[in-house]
Amino acid sequence: MNYEIAEMDKINAARSRIVDYYTRLNDFFLKRGDLLKLMMIAVAAQEPMLFIGRPGTAKSLLVSVFCQGMGLKQDEYFEYMLTKFTEPSEIMGPVDIQQLKSGKYLRKVEGHLPTAKIAFLDEIFKANSAILNVLLTVINERKYYQEGKPFPVPLVCMFAASNEIPDFGEFDALKDRFIIKAETMPVRDSCFHELIRSGIKFESRTHNREKPWQSDCTLEDFELIHDYLVSTVLPSAIEREDGNLLGDERITTAFKALISVLADELKVEITDRKLIKLYKLILTSAFIFNGGNVTREELKILCYCGNNFSDVRKIRDYIEERLTNLD
Repeated sequence: MNYEIAEMDKINAARSRIVDYYTRLNDFFLKRGDLLKLMMIAVAAQEPMLFIGRPGTAKSLLVSVFCQGMGLKQDEYFEYMLTKFTEPSEIMGPVDIQQLKSGKYLRKVEGHLPTAKIAFLDEIFKANSAILNVLLTVINERKYYQEGKPFPVPLVCMFAASNEIPDFGEFDALKDRFIIKAETMPVRDSCFHELIRSGIKFESRTHNREKPWQSDCTLEDFELIHDYLVSTVLPSAIEREDGNLLGDERITTAFKALISVLADELKVEITDRKLIKLYKLILTSAFIFNGGNVTREELKILCYCGNNFSDVRKIRDYIEERLTNLD
């Protein structure tokens, strides 16, 4: 698809609003810059993101404030905490009793996951098998089923959170969908006084119904960027020679080498799907935050590609060290 000058102006304006929104949120949150950047990338790439961390580390707050700042309507955002007893009706909507009386098994989906553009599922790995099957279909295929018929969902991005990542195989497929897995670390020790001030300010603003993070950026800006990336940026990028798929031979070589080390030495499972998604996320990050130029900063996405909790810090420390030494 060829974009006219007027269309490119719209795309560049959307990109500028996204960067400005990131800056605005980063000024509000304490030491959450990396997480906020990952959120921007995930939404623009329309890929799910998992927060890992203990309760009280601002996981749900990050998502709710992010959505508030863009002015998402109530039915465009769905949030739920899962337990092992959660039923599909709590996520997908209750069965329509009137339809059931006439022999049709249909759900009232309004206000539930099938109508949301942004979703946040807390304690996602407490989901039972019935919920898992539904989530995999929604995340991977962007659809749900009513009486055996597929219906599209408008989901742009799913955020999820968990205190831990289970090792047993039941969740392997779901874990593989969340390419980005980022740890939310407590900041009490490093920012003791700042944390108190920040928390009290937030409570005061909430009480006064103030939203200083409100922005001109909208979800439509992210959707516009996504359409441009998928229709133009990514197809153009893969037309380059093998050694230059990231636009720079040195960076492309480093990317391939890091993937090999992650898989062969650190024993991180890099599926074919994950490799493709990582490439997409790197180019998305480069387009939004660096004008399309891929540098070692964009390769930091690899820090978040682990599948198990034991991978998370090990990968991050390794990747950061290797990128620091990249000439």
